[in-house]
Amino acid sequence: MAKKLSPFTKEELLPKPEMLEILKKKDDLYIGIPKETHFQEKRICLTPKAVETLTENGHHIVVESGAGNGTNYTDTQYSEAGAKISYNARDVFASNIILKIEPPSLKEIEMMNPQSVLFSAMQIKTQNKSYFEALAKKRITAIAFDYIQDSHGIFPLVKSLSEIAGIASVLIASELMTNVNKGNGLLLGNIGGVPSSKVVIIGAGTVGEYAAKSALGLGATVEVFDNSLTKLRSIQNKLRHPISTSTIQPKNLLKSLIECDVAIGALRGETRTPVVVSEAMVEQMKDGAVIIDVSIDNGGCFETSEITNHKKPTILKHGVIHYCVPNIPSRYSRTASVSISNIFTPYLLNIGDMGGIENAARFDKSLQNGMYFYHGILTNKTIANWFHLPLTDINLLIF
Repeated sequence: MAKKLSPFTKEELLPKPEMLEILKKKDDLYIGIPKETHFQEKRICLTPKAVETLTENGHHIVVESGAGNGTNYTDTQYSEAGAKISYNARDVFASNIILKIEPPSLKEIEMMNPQSVLFSAMQIKTQNKSYFEALAKKRITAIAFDYIQDSHGIFPLVKSLSEIAGIASVLIASELMTNVNKGNGLLLGNIGGVPSSKVVIIGAGTVGEYAAKSALGLGATVEVFDNSLTKLRSIQNKLRHPISTSTIQPKNLLKSLIECDVAIGALRGETRTPVVVSEAMVEQMKDGAVIIDVSIDNGGCFETSEITNHKKPTILKHGVIHYCVPNIPSRYSRTASVSISNIFTPYLLNIGDMGGIENAARFDKSLQNGMYFYHGILTNKTIANWFHLPLTDINLLIF
């Protein structure tokens, strides 16, 4: 009897490899870096080294002429790194991806192509409804780098700039304490036979931590106030140095302010920073003492604080020098730009490798956290509530 043959060949019966979804192939990005036009903003999003890294990976970058002047980067450096230098802002804003420090103006939004991607700060407290309506009209995908939150719950760019602000606050205070700046003539340090200067820091977050590190490094006596015991314990563990900590109780705080040479406001609030130092308390501080109100970005935590600028950074009230300049990191534009560039570059490389912003955002939750517009559709609850705009859950758009 003849043997019955199988209808399948030997090769067809062998196990087959599992077929997986293939992501979209790598996409070449067209990135535009315009010159910052906001008052006294000197930072830039990408350094020449970052531009070189991106162009070597096949991406195209257009830099507006003079965009790096505030950080002492020349057009030649960007050109040699592979960027195209443009003397026309419209050419820069014609790119698919726009990188800015400050949010674009309405005029700059008008120059952007529909369906572009915008990376910038959002600064909701300084915006109005027309700004968000303009982004929606152009169907922009907008990502606020100050809202990007990683898997550890950390806001990388905010933390980095807060570190700069904390260190800078002590360096600025040291400068203002000199007789040249009408200070009390004390050195912010520890000299043999001379009592050390006393620094009071209000706020135990990142700014407070790095301010305390810097002050301790110079030999000052440091006292930190915050209403969060968890933050106070954390800062004690991180500093590995004995410091005095306390919750914000008016009598204790006043006693420390009367004795201190420098007071640094480093509190943050969900909306406006709470005012914890009244004018009456400032009146009792030493003549020539220095207040550095880093919290001025959100209103300030000293009642006597008034916004100043980098050209005229101080005011004198009740004999106390007040430094209330918003955006302190811009004072150290080169360091801040390198820090921002180090955060931006991996995201841009990943967006290119993933085939575009849609795929990258689908798999990268931190990008979703920072995204407040997706193709012109508002996805940020805070903005929607603040300006009474329609909201769509981003999870319904990216899948």
